[in-house]
Amino acid sequence: MDTTLQDPLVGQLLDGRYRIDARIAVGGMATVYRAVDTRLDRVLALKVMHPALATDAAFVERFIREAKSVARLAHPNVVGVFDQGAQGAYVYLAMEYVAGCTLRDVLRERGALQPRAALDILEPVLAALGAAHRAGFVHRDMKPENVLIGDDGRVKVADFGLVRAVGTATDTTGSLLGTVSYLAPEQIEQGTADTRSDVYACGVVLYEMLTGGKPHAGDTAAQVIYQHLNQDVPAPSGAVPGLAAGLDELVAAATARNPDLRPADAVALLARSREIRADLTGEQLDAMPPGALAEAHDAGEDRTSVIPRVIPAGQGTAHHTSRLEMPPPSGPGEPGRGRRRSFAGRGRRGMLALVVAVLLALGTGAGVWYINSGQFTRVPSLLGQSQSAAERRLSDEGLDLKGVERAYSDTVERGAVISSDPGSGERIRGNDAVKLVISRGPEIVKVPDVEGLALADARRELKETGLAPGMVTREFSEEIDRGKVIRTDPRVGTERRPDSAVALVISKGSPVDVPDVTGLSVEDATAALEGEGLRAKVLTERVSSSEADGDIARQTPGSGAEAAEGDTVELTVSKGPRMLPVPDVTGKDVDEARGALEDAGFEVEVDRPFLSFSDTVKSQSVEGGEKAPEGSTITIRTKAL
Repeated sequence: MDTTLQDPLVGQLLDGRYRIDARIAVGGMATVYRAVDTRLDRVLALKVMHPALATDAAFVERFIREAKSVARLAHPNVVGVFDQGAQGAYVYLAMEYVAGCTLRDVLRERGALQPRAALDILEPVLAALGAAHRAGFVHRDMKPENVLIGDDGRVKVADFGLVRAVGTATDTTGSLLGTVSYLAPEQIEQGTADTRSDVYACGVVLYEMLTGGKPHAGDTAAQVIYQHLNQDVPAPSGAVPGLAAGLDELVAAATARNPDLRPADAVALLARSREIRADLTGEQLDAMPPGALAEAHDAGEDRTSVIPRVIPAGQGTAHHTSRLEMPPPSGPGEPGRGRRRSFAGRGRRGMLALVVAVLLALGTGAGVWYINSGQFTRVPSLLGQSQSAAERRLSDEGLDLKGVERAYSDTVERGAVISSDPGSGERIRGNDAVKLVISRGPEIVKVPDVEGLALADARRELKETGLAPGMVTREFSEEIDRGKVIRTDPRVGTERRPDSAVALVISKGSPVDVPDVTGLSVEDATAALEGEGLRAKVLTERVSSSEADGDIARQTPGSGAEAAEGDTVELTVSKGPRMLPVPDVTGKDVDEARGALEDAGFEVEVDRPFLSFSDTVKSQSVEGGEKAPEGSTITIRTKAL
């Protein structure tokens, strides 16, 4: 049944601008539509938060954060965000529309992929996440549903709706957000996520692409969570015999249960992936996976959900929501699939049953949980807060301030928290202290004085100062020796951000007037040039010219041009003039004869006898039909009286 016919937004004009044409997908928190921006007349994707969540300030804030975060990335492998707004209960993001399918669609249709195809998808995903990580953000919900594959083959990462700044805790009130099949152990156990959590999820996605199935399966979310915490992700070659060992190593590195053993971020994992790919043979990259289709699974398992973390009595209230479906592990004869139930509105007995079930599934003793909760707290999220706000937050949590350190930062504004020690989300004793690192803003570098230095030395000085050597140009200088720096652009003392490029102007030395050496022998021409501090380069190809055979026919640069000492002048040697046939002009009028000879390539001289007034040519110095050097002079004589 086409449920889009029942969607109240299809066919509507949202916010007076976006005409909604069709529903593309429905998630746990939002619906995505294909729409047209009527102002710019372009197709785009409209992500609209479920109206029931629009009253939740935290979810609205997350939507707005997604728009701002993705807009900052501007990466070719990230689905771009164009606009954000609201109309009544509808809060939306206007995003780039990618015509194609998701990686989940591909896996459902094809099952396992060839290693080459899997890496061709993984690497642009890691490039996108790497840009996010280096910009200070964590995606937190990487899964095949959020990998879009365009009809043109481009791969893009979507749905940064759970994005957070690196180092911030996921939630400290008893719940976390994510998709259970791709959650890293520390997300489940500690409620925190950093760049290594995204790396873990990418490792699970790679396993799924190589094998066609998830590494951890179960009838309930609790069973999958238990495996994430207690079992390593198996080697993909165990499910697909014959896969290269390097692929097993890549999956194992990305999915190490201890985050300290994983690559630090997506950039590091991308480098690892490319190294391993380079070591694989074409046969290994194109190994055909088994013909089985991808495993059947409940689509709900792939939805982003609010997943409760267990908190003991008296320590706060766990979040319950109808968007959460996480039953305890199935007992004998009680299949879990198809029997998910909502815990919204459950009473105390239902909550107690959930707590006990999840504790048992996680293998965690209630006594241990209580002891840890009673003696320890967690450092609150402080990243980006002002120093005064961070100090108040620590005081509210019963923690002391043990000092303030200041450091430069290109991403955190001046006066705001860059990091803390211990870091956000880390466990700390309730009466312990936290040190803050406060941003001094972007580090400013002054252009050093490199005038008079050799080019290599100037470049080295710029790099040591934190600047980048830029374009090099050269010009004459009477004061600065050849090869030394005349000036920089920008000038000495100018303030610039680190890694800014500084152009260098290098001296060509004092200018030298190039002498005229045409008509000289090669030896004499070379000597004349060297006498002026110039070099001679004799070209191998010779040309015909009026100069004698073996003499210099032409030079580059020409006579009178300015050159720098040590510059090279190219010399072309003459092979003598061409021999051309001389036309017969006897009996012709002088003017007619002159024109015929000049057109033939000769100079003309007229010899008139004394007291001769005739204009008729009587004779010529070279008889008609004979040959003479091109450019030579032919003398014509007129008749006497």
